[in-house]
Amino acid sequence: MAILALCWLACLVLGVGGPQTTQAISNFGLIAAAGAAGVACLVTARRSTPQHQRMWKLLGFSALSWGSGQAAWTWYETVLFRDVPFPSMADVGYLAAVPLAAAALLSLPFAAQSLAGRVRQVLDGLMIAASLLLISWVLVLNPLFRAGGDGFVSQAIGLAYPIGDIVVGTIVLFMLTRARRNNGATDIPLPLLGGGLVAWAVADSGFVYLTASGSYSSGALIDAGWFLGYILILLAARKPTGNLVAEQAEAADHPGGHAATSQVGLLLPYVAVAGSLVVSTVAQLQHGRLGPFAGWIRSFIMLALIGRQVLTLLENSSLARHLEARVIERTTELRASEQRFQALVQHSSEVVILVGADANVEYVSESMTRVFGYSEAHLLGRPLTQILDPEAQSRLVEALANVAQRPYGVLELELPVRHHAGYDCTAQVTITNLLDNPSVGGLVLNTRDISERRQLEDQLSHQAFHDSLTALANRALFKDRVDHALQRTRRQSPSVAVLFLDLDGFKEVNDSLGHAAGDRLLIQVGQRLVAAVRPSDTVARFGGDEFAVLIEDASDDAELDTVAGRILDELRQPFLVNDRELHVRGSMGIARMDSDVDGVDQLLRNADLAMYRAKAASQGGFERYDPGMHTELVQRVQLEADLRRALEEDELFLHYQPTIHLTSGQIVGAEALCRWNHPVRGLVPPTEFIPLAEASGLIRPLGAWVLREACRQAAVWQQAHPDRDKPLALNVNLSGRQLQHAQVVEDVASALRESGLPAESLVLEMTESVLMDDSETVLEILRQLKQLGIRLAIDDFGTGYSSLSYLHRFPVDILKIDRSFVERLSRTSDNAELAWTVVRLGQSLQLQTVAEGVEDSAQFLALRRMGCDIGQGYYFGRPMEGDAIGRLLDEERAPAKTATRAHT
Repeated sequence: MAILALCWLACLVLGVGGPQTTQAISNFGLIAAAGAAGVACLVTARRSTPQHQRMWKLLGFSALSWGSGQAAWTWYETVLFRDVPFPSMADVGYLAAVPLAAAALLSLPFAAQSLAGRVRQVLDGLMIAASLLLISWVLVLNPLFRAGGDGFVSQAIGLAYPIGDIVVGTIVLFMLTRARRNNGATDIPLPLLGGGLVAWAVADSGFVYLTASGSYSSGALIDAGWFLGYILILLAARKPTGNLVAEQAEAADHPGGHAATSQVGLLLPYVAVAGSLVVSTVAQLQHGRLGPFAGWIRSFIMLALIGRQVLTLLENSSLARHLEARVIERTTELRASEQRFQALVQHSSEVVILVGADANVEYVSESMTRVFGYSEAHLLGRPLTQILDPEAQSRLVEALANVAQRPYGVLELELPVRHHAGYDCTAQVTITNLLDNPSVGGLVLNTRDISERRQLEDQLSHQAFHDSLTALANRALFKDRVDHALQRTRRQSPSVAVLFLDLDGFKEVNDSLGHAAGDRLLIQVGQRLVAAVRPSDTVARFGGDEFAVLIEDASDDAELDTVAGRILDELRQPFLVNDRELHVRGSMGIARMDSDVDGVDQLLRNADLAMYRAKAASQGGFERYDPGMHTELVQRVQLEADLRRALEEDELFLHYQPTIHLTSGQIVGAEALCRWNHPVRGLVPPTEFIPLAEASGLIRPLGAWVLREACRQAAVWQQAHPDRDKPLALNVNLSGRQLQHAQVVEDVASALRESGLPAESLVLEMTESVLMDDSETVLEILRQLKQLGIRLAIDDFGTGYSSLSYLHRFPVDILKIDRSFVERLSRTSDNAELAWTVVRLGQSLQLQTVAEGVEDSAQFLALRRMGCDIGQGYYFGRPMEGDAIGRLLDEERAPAKTATRAHT
């Protein structure tokens, strides 16, 4: 764009191609410049904010209007080769551009001003306009007016050009002045716009003057003014907003430059007035009287100048009064602030003390008396250390010396302070070095009493690390002390040992006497544990009925055995709770810190494993940890994972042991026994995986699978032998865990429904210990099972808590004599009494009796003589697959078979 402008200007200066060519270049160049500026303004309007769109649109229409007028001029002069008539259509476009440009400038948004400010700016604008009008009158309008013209219209149009230029120029100067006073309060490039419009107005005035003198022709240098004006407007429209923001930020960063510009803006009206007076005076000296119009203008300028000065004096007077009132207001505020600060200091819970570098008190707030009991007279001029103990004195002196070396340094510390009443307080002191502050000149100590907060923190800390019931250490504190003890043992020879204790029978106390009684029992247990060990040992409660003891200098196992025995002996003594004697025992595990123990957690784990070994012995004793316990635990965890997989991958299967009617010798049923064929270990004994299933909760899905599979097999047997006098019975064992959940009823019903087995053919076996545990719940579940039509059997009868009341309460159909009673039948006749008693009991209660573990003929014959109904054992047959039971049933079909055939 710059190259094109320079080429255009060179053509005008050099007159390239002759006058006509120069005229054509000038005319078309002006059309292009005005049109480009107008289009650029309209495009910018579409991208601008709503408050700037109107300005850019009006400015764009103004440029396009002027360009249309120039196009009409070019049509006459360059295309038709005729002189341009005056007035013509070109004047319409030229003159319409003036009010549009003025309206564009006046639509610029500025911050609101006071009434006096607006009046002053109006006077400034009028002074500038009047000065420019006087200059234009003297130089242009007066000669044009005197020359007359072709008529009133022509003369009016000729005068409209310079007057419009004066209006535009005045508005430009007014807007620039206002923008500067508002610190660049607009993001419009006013310098470029103003420069463009001023260049355009100057060219207009020059055009009128040259036209009046008959010396204007297209292609003259005066055309460069219009061209330059619209080029500047084009640049303003295309200037990025980001650059404007940067320039405004830079102007804000340089207030000195803005102040200088503001001064220029204030002097601009006076410069215009001075210029008009100089021009009019020189013209009057050259030509004599200028006429009444010039005199009126000069008089108006003088009146406006006087009015502006009067207004300025009034503003200055108002400003002085405002400043005076503001000073009084600020003084009052400062006095009130000072009084408020003094009141806050004197009545604050913090004590403000000012001391010198030698710790002598120079100032102390009145709150010192309220907080620590010392009066101002007791402390002023004396060292502050007089109210501290020797250790606190040395700490304070050291802290003051430290802070004094660092200007405006701050140090915080806590010191014990003796209250004037004699008791100790904990003070938090913040020392600030203000020795270099001329208004203070000392060390400021902001002191507050934090005794209550410290007590609360100590209480919370105690609660966080102690058991709330027994006041013993909790798990967190115990682990911390064990960790510290382990660190000390790495430097010393004595070892560390942990005793882990669990109470036996505590659940029964809670269930029978309530939790309040259980809590009192736990408190007494904690007291006895503390009394049974040394003061240097740590006793902790982990929760529930679990306790632990830390022995930090355990020399050998004999000493640990002595401590453990002493603790267990204390626990064997009766506890008096609610006027009742309670007896509980404890199972204890002992673990030492050996070379293979890695940290606190492993040591506690070892003691826990040993405790569970002792608890399994059910003797209320203790066990020492050995590595085999951990190996068993790992194997148990692995076996549990394998059992879960076995349920999913069909590794489990059932064997069936036949039950024989002792009188007829016929097979009357079979007991389902679960077996596990482990892919690595082979057959896993039921005594190993059944307790694991009960402990892990797998007994429920395992029991449901056994019920479904066993019922399916029994239904197959019955379908294959429909001619039997009595359908074959199926015995399935139920775990106590299964009977704790009502889901077992649905499991049984589902197994019967899916298999089609008659309910009376299913016998569910349970141990009598199950009936003693949570009897009401078990009784309700057993009643629901009986409603299905099944039969119930008590397994291993006589080995648990046998009670006739339970036999009456529970809907039992069968008693199974434990194998320990049957074994005695092959020895002497005296040993048959227990088995005979159970048989007679069953007969009296009309219950069927089944003998387990029959292994020889003597036991078989003795049971048959007693009247026992059914026998089961290796003498009749080992556990076998379902197909083998089917073959035995097939053999019984031959009429020649006798009861003794069952022996094989």
